Amino acid sequence: MATPISPVLRHPLAIDRWFGVRAPARAATSKRDLRLDFFRGLSLLFIFIDHIPNNFLSNVTLHSIAFSDAAEVFVFISGYAAALAYGRVLQDSGLPIATAQIYRRVWQLYVAHIFIFAVFAAIVSYSIAAVDDPSYAQSFNISQFLDDPPAAIGQVLALRFQPQFLDILPLYIVLLACFPLVLAAIARHPMYALVPSGVLYALTHVMGWQMPGYPDGATWFFNPLAWQFLFVIGAVVGHSKVSGVPWVPSGRWLFRLAMTLAAVAALVSASWMIQSNFTDAPDFLFTLLAPYVGDKSNLNPVRLASFLTLAFATAQLVRPDSSLLTRRPAKWLIACGQNSLHIFCSGILLSVLGQFVLANWDDGLAMQALVDLVGGVAMVGLALLLAWDKAAARTPRASEMAAVASR
Repeated sequence: MATPISPVLRHPLAIDRWFGVRAPARAATSKRDLRLDFFRGLSLLFIFIDHIPNNFLSNVTLHSIAFSDAAEVFVFISGYAAALAYGRVLQDSGLPIATAQIYRRVWQLYVAHIFIFAVFAAIVSYSIAAVDDPSYAQSFNISQFLDDPPAAIGQVLALRFQPQFLDILPLYIVLLACFPLVLAAIARHPMYALVPSGVLYALTHVMGWQMPGYPDGATWFFNPLAWQFLFVIGAVVGHSKVSGVPWVPSGRWLFRLAMTLAAVAALVSASWMIQSNFTDAPDFLFTLLAPYVGDKSNLNPVRLASFLTLAFATAQLVRPDSSLLTRRPAKWLIACGQNSLHIFCSGILLSVLGQFVLANWDDGLAMQALVDLVGGVAMVGLALLLAWDKAAARTPRASEMAAVASR
């Protein structure tokens, strides 16, 4: 077995005290933190709801009570989970094995993205003919594919052509493809990853760097040069569970500050939601903050700070042993989070179908509610089916191991 890399070297810059870091009193636990699965499943449901235009239920998703939305939750938890999973592989088997497993996952994501594009293009192409609305193709940003399919397909394979809804997986693929370097840096010392990542994030905003897309002049909606910072932050927090050295600041005063800031953001965001639905009166705060909160592509610092504040407060309020996680609806969301790739892909296709139904038949509140209900039930049903299949597959293996051990 390869010699494992030291979990975290003794902090040479004495920054432990600055961040409230303590030496581990006990080994990191291997028990699964169901909060990750719960909030990832909830974010997938929110993404499905938010992807349906003019959906009234989107008024009660995360962006209505924060300056961020479900995309930040998804990216942060993805970084956290990646460090948790591959960090243990790094400790046990070394960097080459961890890298091989990371790229195996990258390949799975890439294949899923290509498959989803093929189904997406088929559904949208049929919908365009059925709806008979020239603007319908533009709403999905798929006009280039319809005009020149061979060129567009080549750009899809290169991850440069990203129609509507198909921009999160390319971001995740790129972030995970670079993750072996990030993981090795975190294993040496978290600041070896955080500092370069933060510098790249800052330079991206100062210099206006973008990832070029297709057609010429287009850019990635989720700029990887900016969003990598949130992914790395999540990875540092996740790796602390592997190393046993906490890298999240602690203190009652910090929790109170986080709760206060999260409450202020919630009140402001809720006021914007109410105003947009019930009045046309100008809002001073919206005029002031909209350019920052609305800059989702580059993960504006206001959005980033809002999410980190909310994440810290939520982590303190919902503990790993919270009774919330034992209730049946929570178990449904946990099942979605534990099968995130399948549920994400199904949610994308369901949102396209939902938009088609609303555009072709009726977009009233009753039909919106029906589309949301059917889509949510389908996602949860698929998650429970996958969970059942995994459990059924584990049972024979457990029986075989027990039989071998008894011989």
